[in-house]
Amino acid sequence: MNGSAFAVNLAATLGASLLVMLAAFAVGVRTGRHRGVDVAWGIGFTAVALTGYGLSAGHGDDGRRLLATVLVTVWGLRLSAHIGHRSRGTDEDPRYAKMLSRAPAGPRRTWYALRMVYLLQAGLVWFVSLPVQVAQYLPDPLGPLAWAGTALWAVGLFFEAVGDRQLSRFKADPANRGRVMDRGLWRYTRHPNYFGDACVWWGLFLLSADTPIGWAFVLSPVLMTYLLAFGSGKPMLERQMGASKPGWAEYTARTSGFLPLPPRNRPHPPTPGPSR
Repeated sequence: MNGSAFAVNLAATLGASLLVMLAAFAVGVRTGRHRGVDVAWGIGFTAVALTGYGLSAGHGDDGRRLLATVLVTVWGLRLSAHIGHRSRGTDEDPRYAKMLSRAPAGPRRTWYALRMVYLLQAGLVWFVSLPVQVAQYLPDPLGPLAWAGTALWAVGLFFEAVGDRQLSRFKADPANRGRVMDRGLWRYTRHPNYFGDACVWWGLFLLSADTPIGWAFVLSPVLMTYLLAFGSGKPMLERQMGASKPGWAEYTARTSGFLPLPPRNRPHPPTPGPSR
């Protein structure tokens, strides 16, 4: 792998991520709502992948470059479109409202939002996507690990897309108002979309894992999985759900928290901790 070309790529992809998030910040300031950063999340990954694809021409294997770029783009644009559709006409996301309430209203809160929401997420997009950037610069043709990664990516996209669709249809039925979604994929895991997201990024990591340098970036999927299962994903959502959904304790007692598993036949008392 050409080290100097890859170093230029790292700077350019960081710039692409920052550009997307700064555009989202401008929209957030204008509208007074910062939940749009979630739409920018998938777009940011797509921008990084497309930037890397353009710069890696003549350096990496064409098949690997194209595969990595297409997989990220399909995942990122689907996610952004889904979140954008879901959040139309809604108020500020409670997560961001709570976070920004820590800063005084006015300019200081605006700059706090820039640092703690947008710039932080720009850095996360860049770091998590490092295995994809590496894959785009590898000269070796696709091997078994890369195809295994593609299969894992497909499993992840299935859980994300199907889980999101099932939840959207459940919420659209007025008869389900106030009820816990426990059907379809949600019968086997409380977070099929988060589990799918983790699979996607472990799959993308495998696109670069058939070379030693690829393993140097294993912390990227580790960080994404940590955020989903233990950071800003599952715990925060479950706290919100626990405060608003009757029957949540019974659901958590019989349903796996992350990995898809058969429902427990005899619910156990819920363990102390966050709940949705």
